[in-house]
This record gives sequence, structure tokens and C-alpha cells, in this order.
Amino acid sequence: MPRQLPDAYRTAPFDENCSPRRLLRLFSGKWTTMVLHTLHLLGGSSRPGNLLRSIPGLSKKMMTQTLRELELYGLIDRDVQQIMPPVVEYRLTPLGQKFIEPIEMLYHWGIDNEAALNQVAHNMTLQDINDAPAKL
Repeated sequence: MPRQLPDAYRTAPFDENCSPRRLLRLFSGKWTTMVLHTLHLLGGSSRPGNLLRSIPGLSKKMMTQTLRELELYGLIDRDVQQIMPPVVEYRLTPLGQKFIEPIEMLYHWGIDNEAALNQVAHNMTLQDINDAPAKL
């Protein structure tokens, strides 16, 4: 049984800077959770090329942008080894490791509720069909 939320999080208005909203805002980037989760699955660190190959659909540009944001937030570190050619590796920081738990919870929820996700995808497809202009 899930834990009950504290009363402050159960009644409106919901503070814009409350912890749950800040977490959801952090995870709202399309690739944020995927990059963090993939780094976790790769043992906590990865070179950029390996990371890019591990996340289908992620462009090099978006990966770079996401990695820069995560580095700015202190969730990952960028390690450049001064050899020729230079080797770059990204690592989860201890702070970044803390954010793996809610991501793992989301992954487990997604696995356990695949039928519900399939229904949402089906509903989205129906909406796309209904929104399409009628062909003459």
C-alpha cells in the first residue's frame, strides 16, 4: 500500500516550489530520465558514444544538451582524460545516484501497467485520426 502524502500535498493550492513539483519539473525533459537511467545501467559512467548508442532516438545534439544540463544541476560529472586523443566520460555524482530510485520506480510502474500505457497510446492514435483533416 502506498504511503499517504502529507496534508500539505493533498489540498490545493499546490505550492509552485514544493518538492514533488520540483521533481516532476526536473524529470520533464524528454531525455533526462533516460540518460540518468542509462548511466546507472552502464555502471554509473559512460563515454558519450556508448551512451548515444544505448538510447535509440536520442540525437547527438540533444544528448549534448541534456548532459550539459545534468552537469549544471550537479547530477553528473564530466571527466576529460588528458591523453591523445582526449577521452571523455560522464559519471553519476552521489547526488545523481539519489535520483535513480524514483526513476527505477517509474520503470517498474511502467512494466506493471503496460496495458494501461497501451490504452493511452491507442487513445492518442484515435485522437490523431480524429484531428486529421478529412480527405476529399
